[in-house]
Amino acid sequence: MKKHGKQALLLGTIAAVTLLFAGCGNNAQSETLDTESVTVGVTSGPHQEILEEVAKQAEADGLTINIKNFDDYNTPNTALNDGDLDANSYQTIPFLDQQVEDKGYEIEQVFETVAFPLGAYSEQIKDLDELKSGDKVGVPNDPTNEYRALKLLEEAGVITLKDGVAVQATKNDVEDNPKDIEIVELEASQIPSQLGELTAAVINTNFAFSAGLTINDDSIFHEPLVDNPYPNVFVVRSSNKDDEVVKEIEKYYHSDETKKFIEEKYKGSVVPAF
Repeated sequence: MKKHGKQALLLGTIAAVTLLFAGCGNNAQSETLDTESVTVGVTSGPHQEILEEVAKQAEADGLTINIKNFDDYNTPNTALNDGDLDANSYQTIPFLDQQVEDKGYEIEQVFETVAFPLGAYSEQIKDLDELKSGDKVGVPNDPTNEYRALKLLEEAGVITLKDGVAVQATKNDVEDNPKDIEIVELEASQIPSQLGELTAAVINTNFAFSAGLTINDDSIFHEPLVDNPYPNVFVVRSSNKDDEVVKEIEKYYHSDETKKFIEEKYKGSVVPAF
């Protein structure tokens, strides 16, 4: 009996400790964000530069925005969902929705930021009409961005996609390829460095900017610069969507100062979505 009693006591203690840590974990996920200091993840380039402008305005009112840079599109959402970030600012709504669906993240958008028109670039040709059989065209290999790139090539008359394709589309969803080009799927951040080895490539604006390329001066075809259908969004954990500091950051992001900064610095290649 004594032995059984000790075992029961030990099991009870383990269960209590397990519940305690489980409770602590849940509380950590639901904690309200600090109103004096937050950490926001961005991709390098315009997202970083715009947030630095936002951070200057916030700092004047006593709010410190710590900026953490990433070189890929997947890690910032993982970091946010896991609690290593308080927010992130770098992605479109379709990309966010797909990540939430695929990975079960408990994160969501709280306000729109800017739009980055997607563009095609080349060191070899001046127009996509010049593409010929066997030419290699690079596209981002991540969901939604590859879809956008393929849609851009379709709008340029290079390819035709299968009916009903969605944001998960890949090169396997090409129905017609009259120019017989080779579509090369690459990590989005690596495409600018590979441009010289490709006949052309569709590059996300933030990575194009980092490589010294702009929509107006360098692209040979691009998405609409006005009323672009792919606005980027500011994202937080679902439990923090109504936090006061999130509303404060939105105020700074949507300020006249931030809008002026975007318009003067990027001259239409990056446009306010507010």
